[in-house]
Amino acid sequence: MLDQLSVVQTIAVVALPLLFAIVVHEVAHGWAALALGDRTAEMLGRLSLNPVRHIDPFGTVILPLGLVITASLAGAPPFVFGWAKPVPVTWENLARPRRDMALVALAGPSSNLIMALLWGLVAKAGYALGPGIGDFLVLMGMSGVVVNLVIGLLNLVPIPPLDGSRLVSAVLPASAVATYNRAESWGVVVLLLLLIFGFLDPILGPAVTGLRHGIHQFIGL
Repeated sequence: MLDQLSVVQTIAVVALPLLFAIVVHEVAHGWAALALGDRTAEMLGRLSLNPVRHIDPFGTVILPLGLVITASLAGAPPFVFGWAKPVPVTWENLARPRRDMALVALAGPSSNLIMALLWGLVAKAGYALGPGIGDFLVLMGMSGVVVNLVIGLLNLVPIPPLDGSRLVSAVLPASAVATYNRAESWGVVVLLLLLIFGFLDPILGPAVTGLRHGIHQFIGL
């Protein structure tokens, strides 16, 4: 359905789900850290849902917009993802740093799964409302499901600084953690290259499709 929309229409139905997906993902990290004893994000005002506090010019605006425009011009469904400024976590404040950092990392993708379910309910409400505003809600809701699944699953890829790397760090031998985390300085570049050349498609594609189908069945779409 989205591949039949204009660039402006695609942006209209994708922008809000994407913004929520990115911002809530980061705030979830901060909430988890606070629950586990670290108040860094709270003290810096990063537990707010105000997107201005979290926007990264490239990851939140330029990259997603470029992906939407490119897909629309190619007549293909948009593959949209992005990121916000990372919420700071001071691991020394955590009672069990390695375990707790893994829990903080999991909070982000978990929030995306919850939001995917909520956007599925928005789509269902749109179907109930019928033509007009209902059609818009269906498109926005279905976009929200896919965007959140993409962002949640992509963040589980074990490339620093993605959340998946925090899970790997929690189980690696202590002597190997520092070496592994040093890859963070070029991790984003590696991720973009993997996405551009389609190396992650065989993993992400079936996973997103399977989870989307499961959510549709669970909600009754």
